[in-house]
Amino acid sequence: MSDDQTAPPGERPRAEQRWTASGFVLLSMLIPFLLPPRYAAGTSWLLPAIEGAVLLTLVIVDPGRIDRPGRRVRALSIALVVVIAAGAAWAAGRLVWDLLHGNPDTTVANELLLSGALVWLQTVLAFGFLYWELDGGGPVNRHLHPRQHPDLAFPQQLEPSLAPPGWRPVFFDYLYLALTNATAFSPTDVMPLARWMKLAMAAQSILSIVVLSLVVANAVNLLGST
Repeated sequence: MSDDQTAPPGERPRAEQRWTASGFVLLSMLIPFLLPPRYAAGTSWLLPAIEGAVLLTLVIVDPGRIDRPGRRVRALSIALVVVIAAGAAWAAGRLVWDLLHGNPDTTVANELLLSGALVWLQTVLAFGFLYWELDGGGPVNRHLHPRQHPDLAFPQQLEPSLAPPGWRPVFFDYLYLALTNATAFSPTDVMPLARWMKLAMAAQSILSIVVLSLVVANAVNLLGST
């Protein structure tokens, strides 16, 4: 059932505000500066600078609420997610490589736990943005042209009586999905319906298992040897 079917006649729910997602973009820009330089693609400031430039452009062309359609705006939004995901993939790949092959940055338990937590958080943010931008064609399409058959089924969509009329998921709902999928390693309250969404959630679960298990196992070994 689409959200418009639950909204009062003649009324369209207001579009999602940009400030929440923008705040978490800023957080993703901060993480590379808190990690050892080797976990940043290129330099620590390269990807954050690109993210900041794209975010600023989006705020200028579509300020306030996310409701402006168009290929250019859509391309900018996808580009921002790609950059965030690229930074997270590089950091996670480098961390896993270091843990498997050894590196001075992973020989101190406290520093390893901090780096591991930051890299894991970075992957959660990346998948949160991925789900948010791709589900139903993105926030603009979910607002203007809600699909009858969504890629993700939220409880409020399965049972409209659980939410106010016209309810739609916003960025925080997708971030919560990414967090629970990364900790439970499986769907919790939100069910993936599209095959590509099932593949994305499976990839996140596998990545989270690998990162957490390697970080914890190596940290325990380091603490046990002191």
